[in-house]
Amino acid sequence: MNDLLFPKLEIYLDVETLRLAHEVEGGWQNIPGFGLSVAVTWDEANAYRTWWEADCTKLIDELGRFDRIVTFNGERFDFQVLGAYGKIDHLRPRSFDVLVDLTKRLGHRVKLESVAQHTLGRGKGGSGVDAVAWWREGRTADVAEYCRQDVEILVEIVRFARQKGHVLIDPARKVAVGWT
Repeated sequence: MNDLLFPKLEIYLDVETLRLAHEVEGGWQNIPGFGLSVAVTWDEANAYRTWWEADCTKLIDELGRFDRIVTFNGERFDFQVLGAYGKIDHLRPRSFDVLVDLTKRLGHRVKLESVAQHTLGRGKGGSGVDAVAWWREGRTADVAEYCRQDVEILVEIVRFARQKGHVLIDPARKVAVGWT
């Protein structure tokens, strides 16, 4: 792949949880209490990898090997979920959170679903609420696949943005980005 599209030491991350905000004492103020069901990463050398709750320490170590960790809402959510399993402070300076960048540019938050629909012409295959329900039904492979699809969408959005210099938030709104 072209080094301009994917720097050599860059990894993409998404996590799914065991619990929802209303099920955890403190709700959204206690994101580490949500617990991790599965995480998926993608990097150029290893492609997609699936990490289960028992793998969290190894996942945190692996993330530390990369110069950049690309997420969508990772600074507020994914890192906090992982923080329940080990020290993550060293990961934060490596973070490139697409949602944080878009929020700064737009002045408001957007959903990954919206960016995917308008930029890539396809949406997500569920929601975090669905993923928790599937996990409880024993559909762990479905949760892992849903998480993998979110990472795939994120990789494709960043690739598109690096090639075109923008993403689409709605059919008529291009947002210029410089995601190198």
